[in-house]
Amino acid sequence: MRPLTAISITLSAIVLVIVSAVMMEPVSSGTFPGTNGKIAFESNRDGNYSEIYVMDADGSNQTRLTNNSGWDFEPSWSPDATKIAFVSSRDGGAIETYVMDADGSNQTRLTSNSANDQHPSWSPDGSKIAFESLRGGNWEIYVMDADGSNQTNISNYGQGYLGNEFDPSWSPDGSKIAFESNRDGNWEIYVMDADGSNQTNIS
Repeated sequence: MRPLTAISITLSAIVLVIVSAVMMEPVSSGTFPGTNGKIAFESNRDGNYSEIYVMDADGSNQTRLTNNSGWDFEPSWSPDATKIAFVSSRDGGAIETYVMDADGSNQTRLTSNSANDQHPSWSPDGSKIAFESLRGGNWEIYVMDADGSNQTNISNYGQGYLGNEFDPSWSPDGSKIAFESNRDGNWEIYVMDADGSNQTNIS
């Protein structure tokens, strides 16, 4: 997760999300958990479009965690580094959000609908996961409990092409969520309270 005070926006990544719904996303992204020093990353080295691996911070002990014919990508460590949220096409159809233990065991599907659910982001206390979903016809920011229950649209803008929200990122204290939106005609950075209230353009 990226801290609220250091949000990094890559316009090319935004375009890729819109055009290809993450199908063209590079297979080399990685993330530090911060608590166990390991990096989770995605790779197509074994012939599938992408699988999820972990390695030590120096690149040693590279271990494959997922192994199926679908695409597994966008790993996101839980704050205590015991779990990894990720997205997958393994069940056919839409991209869905899953969670697994840090060793790859207990892979569990959290979302289930006909539209893509992706870019999971853990709340600082590990109790919730924010993600983006196309289920309502527009990309919107949703929050769910860490077990997949209580999935709620909190950005809830939905105004055709001008009204897509992407890439949620929690503030360190869990009180706010930063996200990207084109609701004003340009891609801008917004911040809202964790319940979706007080949505404010800050860029």
